[in-house]
Amino acid sequence: MPRSAALSEPAAGRAADRAGHRAPASRVWLRHPPLALGALITVALAAIALLSLVWTPVSPARMQIAFRLQAPLARGLLGTDQFGRDVLSMLMAGAWNSLSIAASAVAIGTAIGTLAGVAGAARRGLIEAALMRGCDVLFAVPPILSAMMLDAFLGPGRRGAIVAIAVFMVPVFARVTGSAARQIWARDYILAARGAGKGATLITIEHVLPNIANPIIVQVAIQLGLAILTEAGLSFLGLGMPPPTPTWGRMLADAQTYLGVAPWLAIVPGCAIVVTVLGFNLLGDGLRDLLDPRAGGRRGLSLPALEPPQTPDRGAP
Repeated sequence: MPRSAALSEPAAGRAADRAGHRAPASRVWLRHPPLALGALITVALAAIALLSLVWTPVSPARMQIAFRLQAPLARGLLGTDQFGRDVLSMLMAGAWNSLSIAASAVAIGTAIGTLAGVAGAARRGLIEAALMRGCDVLFAVPPILSAMMLDAFLGPGRRGAIVAIAVFMVPVFARVTGSAARQIWARDYILAARGAGKGATLITIEHVLPNIANPIIVQVAIQLGLAILTEAGLSFLGLGMPPPTPTWGRMLADAQTYLGVAPWLAIVPGCAIVVTVLGFNLLGDGLRDLLDPRAGGRRGLSLPALEPPQTPDRGAP
């Protein structure tokens, strides 16, 4: 065999490997339709929410009593409410308020819940039992009831809504991360790291957290949809943002009196909530299929797990 041909084979093999690694990434949206649709809905909603900070067709707080309860297209694209406010402008502004509250609550719940989960898995014994029993107590209290109790202390508003939803999210992430972290702690390379003198904190940062990133990411996407529903429920009960600040739940609450004469007042925010929750759920399902190779028998794409490299046997030829 010519020397040039022999040298070209490894290069061709490496090029094929690189192409093989690039191919799944380039076709990821086609291979995971729920992920593509969920990401599209999420990006569109985020864009609308951010756009509302700088532009809306009409000021969401502008009242025009002369044009109250106008049907869609008769006065504005989505009509007007009982005070003559533009429904489209309120929907856009409500997207920012609802999404920002939900995202803030999930971020806080993720941070505290993950810390509690990995701490319990690292320490085990009494500390883990105390953390898990605390999560059980939080699970036993309905989120709406806990929100009502917190509302009495914090008062209605953004801060109270965020704290109320975050308290409900903490045990969810504590359970997920605790279960995943316990599996990591049982692996051989963790035992080797402990034998080398590494402390629990260093092992958690270097090995445990990177290896449980996948379930945390999936759970964040799913819990964002649940947080949107919870925020809408709080606003519907008058426990969220106070009026006249528009939120989707507040719009539903105001629309219930006019269902017979202006059904679009309830249909518009209701559809927005349904589409948003559907988008986050599809995003979570798609991420689960993408990151977990065992999900649905599909080939997954895992985040890099920072496991120690294997040391070759020096005695081997």
